[in-house]
Amino acid sequence: MRLTQLSEAFIRSAAYERRFLHKNPWDLTMVVWIPLLTVLLIWWIFSQTQITNLPIGVIDQDNGPVANTAVRYLDASPTLSVKQMYYSAAEAEAAILQRDIYAVVIIPEDFSRNILSSKSAPLILQVNAQYGTHSGIIQTGVQAVAGTLSAGVEIQRLIKQGMAPSQAAIAYSPISIQRISLFNAATDYQQFLASTVIPALLHILAMVIGATTIGRELRDKQLGHWYGFIASAQAYDSLSGSISANISGNVNNNVADNTVQNITALSQPAAKLPNSTAKDNTNQKPVSTLPSVHMGVLLFGLLGKYFWPMLAYGLWSILALWLATPQESVASSAVFATYLGLLLLMMLSFWLGAIFTLGSFSLRMGLSATGFISAPSYAFAGVTFPYIAITDSAKHWSDALPLTHYLKLHIAQMQMQAPVAISLPILYGLAIATVVAMMLTALLTRRALAHPERWGAR
Repeated sequence: MRLTQLSEAFIRSAAYERRFLHKNPWDLTMVVWIPLLTVLLIWWIFSQTQITNLPIGVIDQDNGPVANTAVRYLDASPTLSVKQMYYSAAEAEAAILQRDIYAVVIIPEDFSRNILSSKSAPLILQVNAQYGTHSGIIQTGVQAVAGTLSAGVEIQRLIKQGMAPSQAAIAYSPISIQRISLFNAATDYQQFLASTVIPALLHILAMVIGATTIGRELRDKQLGHWYGFIASAQAYDSLSGSISANISGNVNNNVADNTVQNITALSQPAAKLPNSTAKDNTNQKPVSTLPSVHMGVLLFGLLGKYFWPMLAYGLWSILALWLATPQESVASSAVFATYLGLLLLMMLSFWLGAIFTLGSFSLRMGLSATGFISAPSYAFAGVTFPYIAITDSAKHWSDALPLTHYLKLHIAQMQMQAPVAISLPILYGLAIATVVAMMLTALLTRRALAHPERWGAR
């Protein structure tokens, strides 16, 4: 088949989809506006790049000078904020349950006296560990305050004994830790979470688009209508002499509409005809003996059908990476490799959604499968929960998810600024998976065209 015929199939299919999106604003919103709002909303949610001023409560049962200093230090910590002083455990517990505070620090009786007497004087921290991020930050902040207080008290005691301040500091802590953050040194949550959550959400939306774009043709029994519109008219000469010999590559609307009407009548399921061998008015072949589908036309038709979603999601991917680019310079090769990986992930998501729908002949089942696979995929990607800590069976599932591999590429290039060569195997893998999924989608569409009696399932 000539390339011009394949390009005509692509153009016809893209025009077919454009007219559908123009007449169906909700589908257009799913393709254009919802992913855009998703990108902007997630970035706005994480606009405060660092977590600060987490509210805590304090129960001061001592009211001594050292206890007052501890309260001031807690409130001065950049990650903590003493929202209120409580006088009973019941009041503090009620505040935690209402999420007014996330933790309560209890300063026991004789706290100041025990410290001044060189006795043990613990600070009691009760934290709502249901919120893992909040809990970890609060525990670190309170531990830092306790360490500072302990150091100050011990150093003052050593100075009173005649030791020089510098020597007292060394004597109190002869071994110190020098921490160097190699990546995400500023604990920027926009870079750490937002830049990875956005691709995960786009992955979910893309799979839904992939399922609905082809699934609605099955649901509405329009799959034959669509293929007839994009196919070369010569392929139907043996079926209907009323179809014109050719359709212009620019898809003249009047000619195209007449062609669609003819093919629609010929591509209805056999169950709707008086009998399985019913013929049309032009005394042509039975509907059950439709001519074989040309794979080239079908493949280019699918590319045209998904052209507008691919274009829209390609633009939103550019926006997502532009927002994810940190202030410091990132090599253009790293940005290009990450964008290429994200583009391949979006294309693969479209085809996977189509595969699940075509494989089950049901849009409902296709959407259920896409939700089951894509929605929890971020949890298995190793961003928030360490990949090496999950079970072996969970690792196998994680390795099967395309989002896992893309996020490895994204973190390596955009956050760790690793050499591009490290991420090339991931790019090759995503490219191969995309091509295989595209071919499988074409084969399943061909199978669906051969079984019109199964169209119409919800």
